[in-house]
Amino acid sequence: MDPASSPFGISRREHILDELRRTGAVRVADLARTLGVAELTIRRDIGQLADRGLLTRVHGGATLRSRLDTTVPLETTAAPTRFRVGMVTPSLTYYWPHIIVGARAAATELGVQLVLRGASYSVADQRRQIGSLVDSGTLHGLLVAPETLGADGRALLHWLESLPIPVVLVERRAPSALALTRLEWVTTDHVFGGSLAADHLASVGHRRVGIVTSAGSPTSLPLRRGWDRAVTELGLECLVDLDIPLEVMEGPSRDAEIARLLERCRATGTTAVLVHSDPEAVRIQQYARDTGWSVPADLAILAYDDEVAENAEPPITALRPSKQHVGRLAVETIVGRLTEGARRPIQRTLVLPTLHLRESTVRIT
Repeated sequence: MDPASSPFGISRREHILDELRRTGAVRVADLARTLGVAELTIRRDIGQLADRGLLTRVHGGATLRSRLDTTVPLETTAAPTRFRVGMVTPSLTYYWPHIIVGARAAATELGVQLVLRGASYSVADQRRQIGSLVDSGTLHGLLVAPETLGADGRALLHWLESLPIPVVLVERRAPSALALTRLEWVTTDHVFGGSLAADHLASVGHRRVGIVTSAGSPTSLPLRRGWDRAVTELGLECLVDLDIPLEVMEGPSRDAEIARLLERCRATGTTAVLVHSDPEAVRIQQYARDTGWSVPADLAILAYDDEVAENAEPPITALRPSKQHVGRLAVETIVGRLTEGARRPIQRTLVLPTLHLRESTVRIT
């Protein structure tokens, strides 16, 4: 182990902090692979940085430090409250806690009181929750993740555009055809994610590939756009293409649906599939292995979201949106709007997902 003051140790810790600023969270296993050191070394580095108050240790890694993660009196760590901002997400589970943690950390640093409400994926419920916050008359701005598809989604976006306070969409964007001029957003570039997925599978030798997405997910459409474009440009064949409702993959017909998927892969010679999202990828991999398939020798599996993919057997290669960073940028965007007003140009930010290689698509030694 190199001493804490050695150039190697200092360089490692600087790398950890750089990754935290970029993504909002880091994992010990990923850092150890990237830096070529033992996981124990990374844990010690994280411990030293946590002792200095520069990050927060969590199970398996670290996150950006926020006001709620320190025992220092709050008045010495948080900026004076300048703005009160509402935040409405369609869920408080799975993907969204990471977004909220990033937003909370930025809010603490920038003097924002964040008022959180969890809605559902129902347009009516989202409008009710947002309307309740707006009607309180106490907000300066809004961070929201609304439905954007169909007539109801379009109507909701037009209503958000008309509100008397600035609105920033989080992990959502308005269709260009609506020509909305006031809404701002921060979202993962899922189109790029689809392209990156196809490129990775091509790079490890797959020519016949497939895609399985969650029907109705806001991520599925842009993910497919990037995938379709890259598959064509790379000269791949996509012979398995399924958009399965979530209730099917969580219901009693799940195994039959997966069996049909695998039979389709076998019949077409498909050797790799992209699956959105993680739970579906894990279920497909489990069923495949239980019925005699070898992963990745018979079928490589690539997940999108990277919430639980690392814990599968074998660990699943995944594309990971920088969720905490998206939350931070959303708060920074609304603060910029509230501080600078109309003179600030409308800002619409795309954040690239990152590819995390694991054993479901490549042999890692």
